[in-house]
Amino acid sequence: MKPGNPTAVSPLQTLADSRRQPRFKLEVDVTISSHTSGMLKGYSVDISESGIAAMLTIEVPLGELVELGFILPGGPVTICATVRQRNAFRYGFEFLGSDFEHKLIRQTCRDLAMDQALMCPAIR
Repeated sequence: MKPGNPTAVSPLQTLADSRRQPRFKLEVDVTISSHTSGMLKGYSVDISESGIAAMLTIEVPLGELVELGFILPGGPVTICATVRQRNAFRYGFEFLGSDFEHKLIRQTCRDLAMDQALMCPAIR
């Protein structure tokens, strides 16, 4: 990459860099209600304003509409989501819920951003 070339892409750019929303580490229990797999339990890995990643031991089909339940610092969340990604036992869910749940998730992401920035300040 040449200095001053705004169209060049850094070879170190990752998938996370191109996401719509930044993700924040969050480990909480998650319940998943699936039409095909029943009631499942897992735990989250990270969260963003648009979705959550969770580890599950039972398969859920990609594209399925599920209901997620988990507890954030601001209170419990029950929200519909679509299963978007799967990598071994890690699943990515895209939120589809109401404004109330999105407001709580958005506030949690902002709080996590501040907390995680304080824990790992950028190297200058």
